[in-house]
Amino acid sequence: MTSVLYDVPGPRARRRNVLFTIVFLVALAALVWWVMRSLADKNQLEWVKWEPFFTDGRSWTTYILPGLKNTVIAAALAMVIALPLGALFGIARLSDHRWVRAVAGTVVEFFRAIPVLILMLFANAAYSEFTDISPDNRPLYAVVTGLVLYNASVLAEVVRAGILSLPAGQTDAAKAVGMRKGQTMRYVLLPQSVTAMLPALVSQLVVIVKDTALGGALLGFSELLASVRPMSANYGANTIASFTVVAVIFVLLNFALTTFAGWLELRLRRGRKSTGAVVGADAVADLATPGEHMTPPGPDQRKS
Repeated sequence: MTSVLYDVPGPRARRRNVLFTIVFLVALAALVWWVMRSLADKNQLEWVKWEPFFTDGRSWTTYILPGLKNTVIAAALAMVIALPLGALFGIARLSDHRWVRAVAGTVVEFFRAIPVLILMLFANAAYSEFTDISPDNRPLYAVVTGLVLYNASVLAEVVRAGILSLPAGQTDAAKAVGMRKGQTMRYVLLPQSVTAMLPALVSQLVVIVKDTALGGALLGFSELLASVRPMSANYGANTIASFTVVAVIFVLLNFALTTFAGWLELRLRRGRKSTGAVVGADAVADLATPGEHMTPPGPDQRKS
């Protein structure tokens, strides 16, 4: 039995797939056993290493929660600024004016080609040289600036690709009813392309959350990952335990973001399945031409 995109495997292929699966599971189990054995040999699985996260609230209030707060603030600010900025540049790259397309394309390609860490370093140096922002707040400004410049450029390409993925008939239909290009973009193309763009947008938002850790690595930004070093030093070199807890928090944070995006995408898709309004019996009379009344025929009329 076959289909257009997939050939159902035969007996030999099924046996081969089962064999590959068994080999992979055995190799994975051996890798997990080796990692756990190595951690046990280095005393990283002892309860004393993990106990502070379950019995000492100061590990959360002093290190983890403040770092999580800074991570969420930086990521939220970058998202709020990068999303509309990326949409603006993405639409500008589709402009009928050549100079608008050239400027938007140059900006997008330039900042998309530079690593986000370099953008953060340049932004930190610029704020230090040309502004009076306090050294305590400067890392946050630099991290948000770097994230906005890079991710807005990437999101601009996502928006442009999402709009171009729509059938050309959508634009033709809008022109046929007399819509200008701005109206077509605002009322026809963008609403329909949001659903197609949503998975790529969410992936980029997850990247924003994770890239906040770059600020803690080189700029001294006290985000979630940066809390591992002082926490490990204070609780007896429990580096593996600290990294594990922080990794779990990152996973939960990004999982919440992707779950919300999945719910939003499902809601948008359900909204687009609407078949339109149903005209009731009372509204039919309003659709009649002036002077005509849709009243039921009388007895005399029925006889004739």
